[in-house]
Amino acid sequence: MSTLWFILVGFMLTAYVVLDGFDLGAGAIQPFIASSDEDRRMILRSIGPVWDGNEVWLIAAGGTLFFTFPLLYASAFSGFYLPLIIVLWLLMGRGVSIELRGRIANPLWASFWDALFFISSALLIIFYGAAMANVLRGVSLAANGTFFLALWTDFNPFSKNPGILDWYTILIALMALGVLTAHGATYVAVKTPDPLSSRARRAARVVWGINVVLLLLGTIATWIVQPHVSNSFFSRPWGFIFPLLAVVGFVAMILFNLRQNDLFSFFSSCLLIAALLASAAFAIYPLMLPAVNPAYSLTISNASGSLYGQTVGLVWWIIGMVLAATYFILTYRLFWGKISMTSLQEGYE
Repeated sequence: MSTLWFILVGFMLTAYVVLDGFDLGAGAIQPFIASSDEDRRMILRSIGPVWDGNEVWLIAAGGTLFFTFPLLYASAFSGFYLPLIIVLWLLMGRGVSIELRGRIANPLWASFWDALFFISSALLIIFYGAAMANVLRGVSLAANGTFFLALWTDFNPFSKNPGILDWYTILIALMALGVLTAHGATYVAVKTPDPLSSRARRAARVVWGINVVLLLLGTIATWIVQPHVSNSFFSRPWGFIFPLLAVVGFVAMILFNLRQNDLFSFFSSCLLIAALLASAAFAIYPLMLPAVNPAYSLTISNASGSLYGQTVGLVWWIIGMVLAATYFILTYRLFWGKISMTSLQEGYE
C-alpha cells in the first residue's frame, strides 16, 4: 500500500508540473515573445481558463501526503518552511497579476502586472527546481525526523549542513527553468495564432538548445551527488526505460517543432517532463526524503501512515480523481483550439 501511494503522490505531482508548468513557462517566456500589448493579452488569455484549476494538483498532493505519509508531511513542511513561504508569496503575486492586469486600461498599470507575472512565474520554477534538487541531494534530518535549511550555507552539496541553494540545486533549478520555459513556449504556440505562435515556436527551439547542456550536466551531477541513484538503476535495470522515454520526448519535441506540428510537440514536452520526474522518483525509491546521514532518511516504510487510513483514503482518492478528471476534460474540451482576442471573456485578461 505504501508503494502504491508513493506512485499516486508522484502521479499528482507530475500532473501539477505538466499542467501548471506550461502556465509558469508561458509567464517566463512572455517578455521574449510578446512584442505588443495585444501579444501579452493573448498569452494571458491562452492560460486564463485553466491556470487556477491546474494548481489544484499541488493542493491535492499536499493533502494526500497528510494521511499517507504524515511524518514526511510534518518534516518537509517544517524543514522547508522558508522556501514554502516564498513560494506562497510568489503564487499569490502571480495570481493577482493575472486577475488584475486587465482591470484598468492604463499602460503603466498593465506593465507593472506584466513584470510581476514574469518575475513570479520564473522564480516559482526556480524554487520548484531547487526543491526537487534538495530532495534528490538529501537534507540534514535529525534522528527525530526534523530539519531546517538556511537559504544557503557554503554552497557545497556534500556538506553535512547543506543549504537550500548550492551549486547543485542551482544547476537543477536552471534546468527546470529551461524545461518549463520551453514547455510554456510550446503551449503558447499551440494556443495562439501567427505571428505570436511562430515567435513562440522559435523561442522553444532556442531554449531547447540550451536545455541539451543543462539536462546533460544535471543528470551527471545527480549521479555524483546522490549515490543511491546508481544503486537504484543498476539493481533494477528496467528503470532505465524512464530516462529513455525522456530522450524520446526530447527528440520528438524538437522534430515536431521543426515540422510546425505544435500540438504533438507539446505532447512530447509533456512526455519529457513526466519521464524526468519518473526517473527522479525511481532513483530515490524507497527513500522519500534522503538524509545527509543515511540512517535518518525517511522511507516509504518509516514515514508511512496507518494501513487503515491509507485504505480508506484510497477509496475517497479514487472518487476525487474521477471528479477532477471530469472537470479537467470538460474544461480543456470547452476551451480547445486557438484563441483570438474576442474568444474569451474580458475577465481573463
